[in-house]
Parts: sequence; C-alpha cells; structure tokens
Amino acid sequence: MTGLSATEAAARLTAEGANELPSARPRNIANMIWKVISEPMLLLLFACGGVYLILGDTHGAVVLVFFILIIVSISLFQEHKTERALEALRDLSSPRAIVIRDGRQQNIASRDVVCGDLLVLSEGDRVAADAILVSSMNMSVDESLLTGESLAVGKTVAKPAPLTMGQAGGEHMPFVFSGSLVVQGNGIARVMATGSRTAIGKIGQALASVQQEPTRVQTEMDKVVKMIAFASLAVALLLTIFYGISRHDWLNGILVGITFAMALIPEELPVVLALFLGLGAWRIARQRVLTRRVPAIEMLGETTVLCVDKTGTLTQNKMAVARLFAQGSHYCCTAPDAKQPQVLEEEFHEVLEYAILASHRSPFDPMEVAIQEFGKSMLGQTEHLHDSWTLVDEYPLSKELLAMSRVWQSADQAHFVIASKGAPEAIADLCHLSVEQINALHKEVDLLAKQGLRVLGVAKAQFSPVSLSATENTDKKLPPIQHDFEFEFIGLIALADPIRAGVPAAIQDCQTAGIRVIMITGDYPATAQNIAQQCGFATSSGIMTGAELTAIDDAELSQRIKTTGIFCRVSPEQKLRLVNVLKKNGEIVAMTGDGVNDAPALKAAHIGIAMGKRGTDVARESAALVLLDDDFTAIVATIRSGRRIFDNLRKTIRFIIAVHIPVIGMSLIPVLAGWPLVLMPVHIMVLQLIIDPTCSLVFEAESEEPDVMHRPPRSVNASIFDAAVLRTGLLHGTALLLTVLGIYGYALQHYPNTGEARALAFTAMVIGNIGLIFIHRSVSSDIIHSLRLPNPALWWVVATASAILLLALSIPAISALFHFGQPALPEVLTSAAAALFCIGLIAAAKAYRYRQRRLS
Repeated sequence: MTGLSATEAAARLTAEGANELPSARPRNIANMIWKVISEPMLLLLFACGGVYLILGDTHGAVVLVFFILIIVSISLFQEHKTERALEALRDLSSPRAIVIRDGRQQNIASRDVVCGDLLVLSEGDRVAADAILVSSMNMSVDESLLTGESLAVGKTVAKPAPLTMGQAGGEHMPFVFSGSLVVQGNGIARVMATGSRTAIGKIGQALASVQQEPTRVQTEMDKVVKMIAFASLAVALLLTIFYGISRHDWLNGILVGITFAMALIPEELPVVLALFLGLGAWRIARQRVLTRRVPAIEMLGETTVLCVDKTGTLTQNKMAVARLFAQGSHYCCTAPDAKQPQVLEEEFHEVLEYAILASHRSPFDPMEVAIQEFGKSMLGQTEHLHDSWTLVDEYPLSKELLAMSRVWQSADQAHFVIASKGAPEAIADLCHLSVEQINALHKEVDLLAKQGLRVLGVAKAQFSPVSLSATENTDKKLPPIQHDFEFEFIGLIALADPIRAGVPAAIQDCQTAGIRVIMITGDYPATAQNIAQQCGFATSSGIMTGAELTAIDDAELSQRIKTTGIFCRVSPEQKLRLVNVLKKNGEIVAMTGDGVNDAPALKAAHIGIAMGKRGTDVARESAALVLLDDDFTAIVATIRSGRRIFDNLRKTIRFIIAVHIPVIGMSLIPVLAGWPLVLMPVHIMVLQLIIDPTCSLVFEAESEEPDVMHRPPRSVNASIFDAAVLRTGLLHGTALLLTVLGIYGYALQHYPNTGEARALAFTAMVIGNIGLIFIHRSVSSDIIHSLRLPNPALWWVVATASAILLLALSIPAISALFHFGQPALPEVLTSAAAALFCIGLIAAAKAYRYRQRRLS
C-alpha cells in the first residue's frame, strides 16, 4: 500500500493528461453573434430592412431593426447557455482527493489523480476517478447519477482483483466510479481510469456527439419565406416592366413594383415565429419552467411519446419510511404533506426507536436519513429518543451477516442497550427465531417487497457489564460478535422512494391528450413495476430489461417498443438508444430526467425536460426545458402551452394569407385591367400597422381552444401550411377581395374623382381586415363569442386602425397624404356595411362547417 512515487505520478499526469472532463470550447462574443446573425431567417430580415431603406421607408426599416435586436438578444442569451453541458460535467468531480503516494496519505487536487493511484475513500467523499477496491469496510456508494438507482449499493473487495472496470450498479461489486458518493464505510481503491476515460467521461463524449435538429416548423417557415421572397421580387419586377411597357410610364411602373414588393415581402412570418416562441418561453417561465432552447416549445404540441426517468422524476429521489410492522400489525405511513397529521400508535414506537439507535446520528445513507427524519417527527414528544445516550461501540455490516448493531450506554450507565437493523433474514438469525416464526416473517417481508419496498428487520438486546471486572476496558467487556447478544425481534421497517405529488394525475392528463408515457429507469424490475402501478402506467404490456435490450437489434426493438411501456436496468447508452429508436419510428419524443445518466438522452430527444432542483447541472444544461420546482405536473402545462402556440400559429398563418389576398389583388388587378392605382406605399404601411401587431401580439395572446388537451397530438407529418390552412385563408381573402374590388369598380363608375373611389375601397379593406381578426381568433367559437374573449392587445389594434382611418377620411391634409378624395358620410357607411356583410357571410359559413364537423 505504498502507492505511486511522486516522480511516477508526475510522469503519468504528463502522459495521460489531467483528471478532468472536457468542457465545451470557449467562444468569444463575436463568434456567437456571427452564428446568430448568419441564420437564414435572420438574414432575410436584414434583406427586408435593406429593401425598406432603399425604398425610403424608414419606419418599416426601424420596425425591422427593432425586431432584429430582440431576436439577436434572445438568441445570444440562449447560445451562451447551450454549450455548457460538458463543462457542467466537470463540476461533478470532487475538487480534492486523498491518495497514497510514497507510502503516505496526501491531499491533492482531483485533477492530479492518475491511473495507478491509491484513492482513500471515506463516508461523504465524492469519488475522483474510476477505480477498483483493494480494501473496504462496510462501504456503500450512491451511484444514482450513473445508474438511476435510488438506493446506495454495497461494495466489497474481489479476490483476485479484476483487471478491468465493470459496469456501475449491482451489490457487492469492487468497482467505484467517478462522481459517485460514498455514503457509508471506507476503503482504498486503485485508479483504473481518469478524465474522459471514466464512465462519466464516456457519457460526456456521447453528449458531445448528439446533434440538435431544427424543428419542422422552423424548416417549413424558412422554406416558405425564401420561396415567397424570391417569387414576390420576381413578380414585382415583371409588374414594373408590364406597367412601363403597356402605359409608357416607367416612373409609375417603378412605384407599382415597389408597392407590390412591399405587399408581398413576408416579413411577418419570421417575426411571428420568433416572437411566438419568445413570448411562449416567457409565459412558460411564469409557470416555473425555464426554456433553454426556444424552438423546442412549438414541438411540445406534437409530442407523441413522453419518456420519463423514475428516480428523481416520478419519484423524489429520497428514501422515506413507508410501512412499519410490529406485534402482528401494519402501520402505513402517509405522505409528509398530508392534510391530517400522522399519529403513531404505541405498539410501533419501539421498532422506530431501535431503528434510530441502529443508525448513525448524522447519517449519509439515504435510508438512515429517512429513518432519522421520520423518527424525529413521530417520536419528538415521547421518551423514545435518546440524544443523551453515549455510543460505546458498533458491529458493522459484513458479507457474512447483513446486519449492523450499535451499542449504547444509557444515561444511568446501568447497562448497555444494543440496537440492530439489517436484512430481515440476518435479523431473524440474530434473534434465533424458530422455523414457524421465520416462515411468518418471510410472509410479511414478501408482502412488503411485492410493493416495491426496501425492508429492514429491527432487533434489540441488553447487556450488563457489572459481572465483569471494573478494571477491564469497555471494548473487552463486550462480546466479539453480534451473535453473542440475546437479541429480541421487534419488527420491520419498510422504505420507499415515494412518487411526487400530482404525478398520477399528470400522467392521466398526458394519456387523455393521446401522449404515450414510457418509463425508462436503471432500477430493478419489481421496483419499477410497483412505481408504474402507483403512477397509473399500463403495465399489462410487460417490462423489458437492459439485458434483453442488449440481446436484440434495432429492428426488433422498434417493434417491441411500440407495446412495451417499462424499461428497467438500462444503462445511459441504452436510454439514448431507446430515444433514437423512437425517433426512427416517427415519434416526437419528450424525455425527462435529472441525472448524469439521463443527459445524452435528454439532448437527443426532440424535447429534453430536466428537473431543476434535484437535477444535476449536466442534465439541466442538456435539456430544452427545466422544471424549476421539480413539479412533474408542469409538463402537462408546457404541453398545453405548446399546443396553444401551434394552434395560434395556424390562426396567424390563415390570417396572414387572408389579409394579403386583397392587398395583392388590389395591387395587381387595377394594373392588369388598366384602372387607376388603388394602393400606394403609404396604404401598405397603414395595413401593416394592422397586420404586424395582430400577427405578433394579438394571436399570440389568444387562450387555448377548449379541446386542446382532449385531442391526439397533431400528426408527425402535419404541416403548419397544410391544405386546410391555405384553403381557409384563400377563401376568406378572396371573399374580401371581391367585395373591395366590387366597391372600387362601382365607385369608379359613379364618382369622377379617383380619390373618392380609392378612399371607399381602402375603408372596406381596413374594416374587412379588422373583421378577419375576429373570424380567426378561435376555431370553435363564433364571431359573437369571439367579441367577448379577453385580449387587450386586440382592442389596441382595433382602436389604432380605426383612428387612422377616421383621420385619413376626415382631415384634408391627412387625406392628401393618402391620395384620398372626400366621400360623403353615407357612401363611407355603405362601403363599411358591405365589408361587414362580407365578414358576416364568412362567419356564418365557418359556424356551419364547425357544426357539421361536430355532428360527424
């Protein structure tokens, strides 16, 4: 046990590198800004701003620059956090480590640990590297960060010592892993792997290899925006040439082309998507859910499979006393947050009293922590807590006897009290129970174990040292082994990792919404199945273990995963494999988790959801969403928000199509028909004052549809520009175009002043656009009900548009800017009434179609 020499350790450190995990390459602010502004959609915004400046439209350019600054700021903030996942892994390493070098213990920085070092491990230490035990005493290690198991696992020395590292998890193995926590005992281990070669380091490598994918809406929007942008510029150029040749007026031809380009350039689309997602992130944050990757929000609405980790996600990742058994009776412990306070009957006091005495006073072991907390809450006002007693000695857990005993001296020092706890069969052996008693005990233990509980037996004994010589040391007065005491069996104490409040209801809500929920855990099958039953999973389809996963290929797994709802004893690599297979099956996958072992799967999923309080840094940094309060029910709220965002995006797209049809038609038809021009750039800008805030603020603030969580997820092949959206927008827009065109044609025939005809047509267009807002606010509500739905931004838009229209019609100086004449009030009211009649017909047709769909 002399360890490495200082010289040899230094040489190995130079050859192997530091014992630290690779972090993301630091990038300066210029690199991040370039990455953000080089996005195609943002480049298009810059191009639109440039066009507006060339056209002399400073207002439009300023508005676009404002939107660009908002988008860049949000993107930079997100970009700054996105690449920190690997860096977060470094924080899991213990900053210091005790090693044996040159025959003596040394406290060194954990980054200086090398292969071959002898690590000295004690209770509460974070293991600095992957190593194999060469000596241990009653050691238990919490490996939940790697395995997902909520219980610490015992460690023992293997002879002969293995030559290579094994897998994390499993009882009585000689392997300890970097990042795991020693919760009991002590030992010495020889380092086998450091840095990126450790189990955590390999997870980091898998994490780095996962590439983020753009969402389908992003891809569609990018494609449509580019297509419309190029088409609009081409048509505007052709229209300019046609006007110049046909009318021999190239100056007005250029004006016509500019007007048409302004009407068609789709600057609303990228702004709409960015602001919908940005404001969606803000709204979700108010529900205590942090959005780390904004584009994932819109994918929430199409989630078809929700993969949940058990430990720390469905459960609290902390042990709690669940049942007590004593004197033939059971006591079921209610949740700590139950409305009614618990009352522990007297017959159960003793089993809890001696379970506390058999535990450390300041424990690390999760089970002992749970026993201490429950005991203090239940026995705080009784005589069964003995803080004044003195610990004399303890008999540790051993491979031969899975029980530990602690010897206490009472306050009067009259006798010793011995408390023992451990595996029920070991306690039965200590108590020398009869065959009948052992069989009865096994029956009770099996009953508790089938409920997924970890069962411990509890026993007591007394020992009087008065018959021995007073000159002997205390340790010599005590028997050498636990069996020499006359133990009396007291009862059983059963512990569990309790499920989080609200989880069963949240899972039920997901299932109602057509979302399949799959449990993926590193825990044992019996525990996983019990937790699944408590949470409301469908367990009839069976369970698949990690060993079974290893034995089948992806083709078979893609079929099995369609019906299997519980996967247990799986490794981090297998979690990642399951997510990838689900994605290949065409599923939209959301994945929840809290440990290092969940990080690759969280990053690979379409939507990774990490627990914020108990989750590890690497899990939080790898996820798209973080539940700040670890509230699993918030997942349902985020899915609801995602569906609302997508619904509102579709409403916005329908509205954009509908309001642009009259603008395009009234820019194009008069030119082709040889009529006087209707729309000038100033008219387009006024219409944009209606369209832009409506698209970016009004529709974003609309509440969800009543059936938003009672319908299946949208198809994975569904497009935001699907036929129904395009058809509805085209029909509504065409109806308004025909109305406006009819008013203009009639006015040209009956009024010699073109300005009056232009004013009447523009009045109908503005009134019609306002009406289309109310038409498209809700899919299920009629226009009358739509008027009662709350939305403050809507009324600001309506008021602003109405005020501008009234000023343009009534004040001659402003009318001149709009190239308007001065139509009489009855003519204006007639034009408005015609537009309202058109909107009424559209509303009636919409209500009829909705009623027919409900009846069918």
